Amino acid sequence: MRDLNDLRYFDAVVTNSGFAPAGRALRLPKSKLSRRIAALEDRLGARLIERSSRRFRVTDIGLAFHAQARLAVAAAERAEALVEASLSEPRGTVRMSCPTGLVSVVAGMLPDFLTLYPKGHVQIVAVDRPVDIIAERIDVALRVRTRLDSDAALTMRTLAHSRRILIASPALANRLTGRGIGALSDLPTLSSSGDDGEVVWRLEGSGGTHEVRHVPRLSCGDFGAIRQAALAGLGVALLPDHACAAELRDGRLVHILPEWQGEDGIVHLVFTTRTGLPPLVRAWIDHLAKEFKNPDLFADRQAA
Repeated sequence: MRDLNDLRYFDAVVTNSGFAPAGRALRLPKSKLSRRIAALEDRLGARLIERSSRRFRVTDIGLAFHAQARLAVAAAERAEALVEASLSEPRGTVRMSCPTGLVSVVAGMLPDFLTLYPKGHVQIVAVDRPVDIIAERIDVALRVRTRLDSDAALTMRTLAHSRRILIASPALANRLTGRGIGALSDLPTLSSSGDDGEVVWRLEGSGGTHEVRHVPRLSCGDFGAIRQAALAGLGVALLPDHACAAELRDGRLVHILPEWQGEDGIVHLVFTTRTGLPPLVRAWIDHLAKEFKNPDLFADRQAA
């Protein structure tokens, strides 16, 4: 009799590129996984993985088999999710990837959710690279893109629009009074790109587009660090409005040259299916959609 667990074990071994990391992911002994995969190969009459003490390689037939095995594992998980959906109270773990610049925003949405679902757990994977939500077993990914991905296997749900704006301390902003975009060349700058050397800001306005080429005093991929430097008056920064909305409202930062802005980013969720989602995952998606409607998360664009 065929055991679906063999497909699950094989999927984990291939996805994690080895028996030891797969064993840690599944919390199973490496030896058990090795025996099960060997038995699977014997039953199929084909070598799926070439392995030795120094080498691990999935064979061509193993790669083809894995593509179908992963679909079978995903289908089984969806079937179990349908049963779980009949339970009266959502429970389990939601595993979500999140850009580092939005972690603090999402963190503010956690207390109400975890209070509402006391048997629920949330695991946030803070990462700025694109994740493979299937291979990395991510339930839902929070992303910011200028355009939505086009993948028929994934479902997108738009939450909000994020806008990069120029901000500075009040003292530094006063030096721009009555001056235009060209005056930025006379002021120190701060960059959230983390790149070395010259940085280019591509801005859009009613008069067209404008490139600001500059060598920032500080470069750091963390929005919080750049915000703190801007608060200290160390330079002008181009930040997403969600990263500095509170400081703009209380006057500690000023939105300068509001007629110029970076390209809008679409804040959205990505997940694999609309049907068969575990109740807790569906509840988390709905909770985020509700919370991101809060206008306090973003700078007052109407005023700008």
